[in-house]
Amino acid sequence: MSGPSRSAERTDAGEEHPFGLYESTASESSQRESLTSGDVPVAVYGLGKMGLPLATVYAETTSNVTGVDVDPDVVDTVSGGNCHIRGEPGLAADLRAAVDTGALEATTDGTRAASRARIHVIIVPTLLDDANEPNLTTVESVADDIAAGLQPGDLVIAESTLPPGTCKSVLRPHLSERSGLDPDAFGLAFCPERTSSGTALRDIRGQYPKVVGGVDKESTRAAALVYDELSSNDVHPVSDATTAEAVKVFEGIYRDVNIGLANELARACESFGISVREAIETANDLPMCQLHDPGPGVGGHCIPFYPHFLLSRSETEMPLTRTARRVNDSMPGVTVARLERELEADDVTLSDASVAVLGITYRPGVEETRASPALGVIDELTERGSAVYGVDPLVDPSEFGAKPLEVDDLVDRDLDAVVLVTPHEEFDQIDWTHLESLVVFDGRDALDLESEPFEHHRGYTLGGPTKGSSKGNGRTAETGGGER
Repeated sequence: MSGPSRSAERTDAGEEHPFGLYESTASESSQRESLTSGDVPVAVYGLGKMGLPLATVYAETTSNVTGVDVDPDVVDTVSGGNCHIRGEPGLAADLRAAVDTGALEATTDGTRAASRARIHVIIVPTLLDDANEPNLTTVESVADDIAAGLQPGDLVIAESTLPPGTCKSVLRPHLSERSGLDPDAFGLAFCPERTSSGTALRDIRGQYPKVVGGVDKESTRAAALVYDELSSNDVHPVSDATTAEAVKVFEGIYRDVNIGLANELARACESFGISVREAIETANDLPMCQLHDPGPGVGGHCIPFYPHFLLSRSETEMPLTRTARRVNDSMPGVTVARLERELEADDVTLSDASVAVLGITYRPGVEETRASPALGVIDELTERGSAVYGVDPLVDPSEFGAKPLEVDDLVDRDLDAVVLVTPHEEFDQIDWTHLESLVVFDGRDALDLESEPFEHHRGYTLGGPTKGSSKGNGRTAETGGGER
């Protein structure tokens, strides 16, 4: 390791390190001192969007962290003190400081990292297969590396979102079998990440209480001690690891169902000729009402996937959760159908239309396209014969089936419509006044369609009435915006 030598570090031959936290006989104060002084080496498996910030916070807390990733380019970048994650304020500077002081190193050798660590933190993606069943292959691969170096007294912490019951029924027996250790010889806890892209460091350091649940009481105690040092917020121990796993999945399902409800209300409000967002914002004046915002779909690596973690394991049918997922999955198609209606009001057929999709990533300012609604919109438009252009400051639209277009080039392109899917701040620079009259479809209610720059466009907000008139045809919201 490039950092300071630790006299208590386990040797490569596997000699037991004296400072394991699980079943430790040392006083709590001694355990905390060992952790924060660097005498308890930590390995963090996964250096992605959430893993790298987590490894950085562990490094600043313990000063003795090895980050593990299967991508050699990621490891080389981190080892050089450079940050491959964009859009995380403060991460680049904090990462460099951790590497420069020797508090953090990176490697592709997970087995070696496991052999010298006493705390093992798993934060790799849990994927879904083609049938929407959780695929634990990546997590189990990390568990194999950990098992190769696992010693009595070690603590394994899973931060990867997992189907409830995974720690107890999958990880614990897997680690025991592959390491040859009795299941009671090491600790295992689930401590879900509660972070968002763009605020990861803030969130890890204590924006929200940290949930901790172990496969036994000692695992819960040891993990709670660790996160009490990492986080400035409360640590919330729960009954067991399965409960902690369910907490994380429940958080995602709540949001998915709430958004599904908002999307259903948005579609209903069109027949009333009212703005669903105005109605939602006013309803939310009551503290017991917390309706989310509607939109062209639900993207990212969390909300669209977590419902399946429970649906795949539950013996209950869960029709509400399934319905919300179907509603949200349908929204890119709904967006294109509404766009088609607005184009037809201007005597333009969708198959002949040139359409620019603004925003390919799933969130503004975040370089993440997984399950982004824009991808579904692009695919649907392409299938319907439209000429599709993509505008995004963070990713190349050509990788997702759209012709790339810069913000400044919009004015020079002969377009029939613009669909705003993800409102990056760079889109504030668009000079709508100088664009030829077209349909402006605002999927996020991010534009003031009644303002002067849009007066010669036909504007439509998802879940609201049509505003203005395009191509001088004189149509208004009342005459051109009803359901067909």
